[in-house]
This record gives sequence, C-alpha cells and structure tokens, in this order.
Amino acid sequence: MNLSRRDLLRLGTSSLVACGAGVPLFLARTARAVAAEPGARAKGRVLVVVQLDGGNDGLNTVVPFKDDDYRKARPRLRIGEKAVLKIDDHVGFHPSLTGFAKLLESRQLAVVQSVGYPNPSRSHFDSMATWHTAKLGAKSDAPGWVARVLEATPAAAAGDAPAIHLGIEAQPQPQALTGGQRHVPSLSSLEEFHRRLGIPESAGAAEQRAALDRIAGREHGRPGSLLNCVERSAWLSYESSARFESVAAANAGADYPRNGLGQRLRVVAQLIKAGLTTSVYYTQLGNFDTHAAQAGSHGGLLFELGSSLQAFVADLVKSGDGDRVVVMVFSEFGRRLTENASAGTDHGTAAPLFLAGPAVKPGLHGPYPNLQDLADGDPKFAIDFRRVYATLLDRWLGCPAEKVLGTKFQHLPLLNKA
Repeated sequence: MNLSRRDLLRLGTSSLVACGAGVPLFLARTARAVAAEPGARAKGRVLVVVQLDGGNDGLNTVVPFKDDDYRKARPRLRIGEKAVLKIDDHVGFHPSLTGFAKLLESRQLAVVQSVGYPNPSRSHFDSMATWHTAKLGAKSDAPGWVARVLEATPAAAAGDAPAIHLGIEAQPQPQALTGGQRHVPSLSSLEEFHRRLGIPESAGAAEQRAALDRIAGREHGRPGSLLNCVERSAWLSYESSARFESVAAANAGADYPRNGLGQRLRVVAQLIKAGLTTSVYYTQLGNFDTHAAQAGSHGGLLFELGSSLQAFVADLVKSGDGDRVVVMVFSEFGRRLTENASAGTDHGTAAPLFLAGPAVKPGLHGPYPNLQDLADGDPKFAIDFRRVYATLLDRWLGCPAEKVLGTKFQHLPLLNKA
C-alpha cells in the first residue's frame, strides 16, 4: 500500500483519533471544505452575536442626557451633555463608546431602544434562559434559539460547522447554541482550531509535515476502512493547515485592540475571510454586573466593546465581506434607573440592543425609555427582543422565524438589505 509504519508514526495519534467516534465530525468536514476549493470564498450571510454578560447598564450606554429624571436619579453616575457622544438632541453614547460613535457616523450601526420582554426577570439565569431560548419562562436545559435555527436550516454543502462559539478557556457554551442535533464547537483561538484538526505544532513538525505531504499524494484502502480514514484525515489536516496559515498571514496587518473581545473578533474575521460557510458566530464580554463603583469599570468595558466592534466591521469591509455580516449585541437585562448606595446600579429590565455592519439601517429605532413610567423602578420595555430575532431570521439568514420562535413576530425596519 506504500504507507509505511514510519509515516504513520510521524503522522501521530492526533490524526489517527480523527477516525474515532469521539472526535467532532465538524473538524473533518470543515477541513474537507476548506481544502476542496483553496481560492473559493463563501458568499452566504453571517450573523455574529456578542453577548454582554451580567446586565449592561443601558441608561449609561445610550445616555438620556436631557432627561431630568435621569439626572436626579443618578447624582454620582450621571453623564452630562458635554461628556456624551451625541446621537441626537436627547440621547448620546457613553464617552468611552467612541467606536460606536464612529460606526454610527459611517452609517453602520443601529441602536434599538427599550428592548425587553413581558413579565421580565431580574435573575441572571432566568433572564439569560429567556434570551437564549426565545421562550418566556424557559428552563436552563431547554434547546437554544440558535440550535433551533440550525435544525431549521439545510446543512451547507461544504459541511462546515454550522455555528462556532469563540470563548475563553473553560467558559461554558451559551445555552443559545445547545440542545440541538447539530454540533456547535467552542474554540478560544485560531491556534486551537489548528490543534483540534491535528496539525503538527511541536518539535519535529517539519518531519511530520513531510510525512503528511507524502500521504496526501495518494489514497489507498477500501472506502471507509481505517487506512482510508487515516489517509484522508492526513490530507484534510495538511491542506486546511496551509489554508488557515495563509489566512492568518493575510490578517497580520488588521488593526484590532489588544483586548479579549478584540482578539476573539479577530479570529471570527479570519474564519469568515477563510470562506467557511458557517452562518453564526457567538462570543461574549463579561463583568457587566456593576453593583458597586460602576463608573470606572463600566467605561472600560464599553471602550473594549466599541473599539473591538469598530475594528471588526472595518476589517470585513476592507476584505469585501462587510456586506454579508451583521453583528448583534445584547445583554440579559439593563439596570435600574436609580443608582444604589455603592455608586453602582442593580438589576433592571429593558435596555438598548445594537446591530452593526453595512447592511443595517443606521440610527435610532424604537422609543426613548420613559423614565416617568416605571415598573418597580425600571423603564418598561417597548420592543420585544423576539421581534429583532424574527427580523434577522426571516430577512437576513433566510430561516423561517415562526418555525423557530413558535409564533409570528412583527419585523422591525433594521436592515437595508432583505
């Protein structure tokens, strides 16, 4: 068969176990798709979800600086008219959100105000379960809305992972992605993608690659046999390695902030530009549970969010992929109107949601929060978040929203492109 024991040893166990039942099938399929057409670029639309964990203070993100009730309720935390980055004569961005201000100026940001859901919960777990499942009162083990989207959408011919979660090590996968029949991988870096494909990175890598190169040139063995599987695994890993290395090199000049979210979004951009047919990417930014000393920490988080998202959109616009990518930014709830005794804010309900990318209809959407009509100290919601989901599903991803959400929700005018 011309496949020596020495070649198999050089190939190593990482590629051999790719034939086993315990290895995610998406890796082999993704490698096959990447290797099959080295110059191809997928043209499908992509949704990138950025989750703000902990409950982002919407009133100090999109600041109602003209509202007397806001100023009175927040003697220490209020942000004045001279400090905000004005959106209009009533509201403006937190001064740390220069990235969002630039996106809005370039007509690449939609701000959806007063987003929430009926009978809201101020529990992190319950509220996240609601957002993740798009079902009121859902349990923590219910199938996620993205998982249902994947099941309602035909698998791409290329066989790439239908969705990818970019997180930090040991971070649990968001419920939105779980509970379905189609596997969603969680990665923390492009290097991990390489490792999980079985690509050599250790000492002796040159010899291993040489062995892979020899094996890649021939395919023997009965289809479905161990030998055939080993040879195809080697070829796919080798070819996809070269493809992703070239993508990484091409992104060397992309200007991203050196923070966690910025680097995760850099990886998302690399995978999009590589031509994967993956339709949903999901990542998170944490520590928005600002019960005490909110001013400094919240400003830093918003700067990370704004600068990272602006870099991501600019990178994809430059590569020619911007028109096919929309980013949605949400948090499980906002914060209460009145600041607490610890110069922080407690769990609230309604808050703004953001969409970014050249395809969005820019500007403000939905009513300003009415700070004189509160429900137990919280601004009331005016837009059900499932209307945003329905708009993105029907008009962006081409997935039947009613089938995923269980009922019909009226679309919002959030997209320039149907």
